[in-house]
Amino acid sequence: MIQTAMEVDSGWECVNIILADEQDKWMESIVHVKNSVIGNNKHKNLAVQQGIIPRLLQWMIDDGIPIELRTEAAIVLGSLAKGSEEELQTLVNAGSVNVLLMGITNNNIKFVEACLRCLKTIFLMNDPPVHLIYENKTVIPHMINIISKSLCTQECITTLFSRCCNTKEHQEKLCMNGALATLAPLLTSTIYKVQMPTLKSIAVLCYQNEEVAKATATATYNGESIPSLLVKLLARDKTSEMQMAAARCLTYLCRGGALQPSSNVIMFKALPTVIRMCKKDRTLEENVEGAETLAYLIEEDPELQGIAAISDHIIKTLAEYLRYTDVQQFNSRTTHKKDINWSNELKQAAFRAFASLGANDEDIRKKIIETENLMDHIISGMNSEDIKVKAAAVRCLHSLSRSVQQLRTTFQDHVVWKPLMNMIQNGPENLLVITSSTLCNLLLEFSPGREVNTPRKAILDTGAIGILVTLTGRNESELRLNGIWGLMNMAFQSELKVKSQIIEAIGTEQLFKLLSDPDPNILMKTLGLIRNLLSGKPHIDSIMSVYGTQIMQAVVFILEGDHSADIKEQTLCILTNVADGDDSKGYIMENEDVLKKLMTYMMHTNVKLQIAATTCISNLVWNEEEGAYKRQAKLREMGVQKILQQLLSSSDAILFDRVKDALKQFG
Repeated sequence: MIQTAMEVDSGWECVNIILADEQDKWMESIVHVKNSVIGNNKHKNLAVQQGIIPRLLQWMIDDGIPIELRTEAAIVLGSLAKGSEEELQTLVNAGSVNVLLMGITNNNIKFVEACLRCLKTIFLMNDPPVHLIYENKTVIPHMINIISKSLCTQECITTLFSRCCNTKEHQEKLCMNGALATLAPLLTSTIYKVQMPTLKSIAVLCYQNEEVAKATATATYNGESIPSLLVKLLARDKTSEMQMAAARCLTYLCRGGALQPSSNVIMFKALPTVIRMCKKDRTLEENVEGAETLAYLIEEDPELQGIAAISDHIIKTLAEYLRYTDVQQFNSRTTHKKDINWSNELKQAAFRAFASLGANDEDIRKKIIETENLMDHIISGMNSEDIKVKAAAVRCLHSLSRSVQQLRTTFQDHVVWKPLMNMIQNGPENLLVITSSTLCNLLLEFSPGREVNTPRKAILDTGAIGILVTLTGRNESELRLNGIWGLMNMAFQSELKVKSQIIEAIGTEQLFKLLSDPDPNILMKTLGLIRNLLSGKPHIDSIMSVYGTQIMQAVVFILEGDHSADIKEQTLCILTNVADGDDSKGYIMENEDVLKKLMTYMMHTNVKLQIAATTCISNLVWNEEEGAYKRQAKLREMGVQKILQQLLSSSDAILFDRVKDALKQFG
């Protein structure tokens, strides 16, 4: 055998003895190995290479082996687990987790603690084997049962909970077995290493789970609720790490509907804390956690967004994240993560925070967009190889693209559509909803001559129509909605050539499928597309001359269906547009069924439907247009004029004006 440093250290034949059957020398040898591998990665590696792991696991499951020796074996395994990722993975692959989980059922507390310490180290790895915790239904109840045995059991089990609760099913299993009642007292522990994993456990339990969040908010210890205990941990005399963890718990309770955004706990405690964590005097990790938690906390609440935007120069602070290049602040406290790219972490956190800040308010969006070189940073982010940066950048762009003013100005000066279209065509599937939604916004452009030298024209030239039509055929309703929404926006005030391309691409068969879609939002946008296609007299007549029969079939199909008033109103507005064409009026006048439906809706109880139907009639009888007298005579004969006279008694000002206009045409 090649001589090694381990052999030099007290004669490193100890491993050979452990692997052999010299039982009387095992204890002495395992202690030698333990002392040698502690803090020495080279020795850990050599021990693993010599095959010590299977022997140690064998001892641990052998009831005939003295408990002291089994305990030493668990301690050595725990030490080996603190080596390289490769050694840790070797430990997991050898089946150590199941052996250690068996070990914690032992009556000997020292052995149990050694097993738990090793499990804790394993589960701090980047991708812990979480499923193994849930394979045996007795594991979670047993952990909860022994958690109060010692400080070690408290620290290790809360750490395990914080690392093995990743799904709603996990959350429910932990809660069902009494996790909340067990964790609440530990929030008041005086031991930092117990409090921190307890906070992290509560956070993962509540994350995106309304039921658990509400149960957590009502749980108490010594008459004090968990939210009240969490607020105490936000105090300035607590460490930044603890304040951040407590604020995250309160954030998840708020987003889970257990605390109101307007409550003092959120508005004056949690929100200021996460904003404070974004400052330069905090660690990089706290900066990232602070911005990410801020983004999640305020994401759906305009009031919190408004308060955050004017708090502690947050927009300027986040802008600094985008310019981060080297270590300007304290290093991270994280020990189980390797090779963190802090530039990317800070960028994605800033983009996410900006997206939430600008979700609803035009003035806030303007302040964000005025950040130096922001659009360039977003474009760079969308081109990033880092999927988190890419996703956050497009979310930020999506939020800012809700601004009509910015679409007309800032967005005209930057080619954001290029990386966006690339992401839609070549990016990850899980970003398709947000990227296609952003594309819908970019297609809203209100300047004249919009098809010439505009971003919209460039998007059109890259095959956007085909992409959007493809989306309308997807199984996911969000994608179908974005597809039809984008086509609707593209058709708005477009050239006839573009409208014709849209109709040819989508086809009448797909259009009817969308009109039968179970999602009312998709149906509404499909009707919006038809309405936008049928705008402008020449366009209306041209499109109706080719597709008039199918469009009228679609109108009747919807008017006869069981749909909401909003959908019926949109359909009547399509008829109004058809009635505005010179030649297209005939499609309505020659269809008595449609005319009778118009009369029915003129007498409807819903005033919006009355207005829509009356406006359509007004277009049909407009005196200045050819054939008006003949159309008036037919409608008068059908009783339309009498209905209009009855409607003069309406108390609705808009309906009254429309009725007056229509009656004037009858003369």
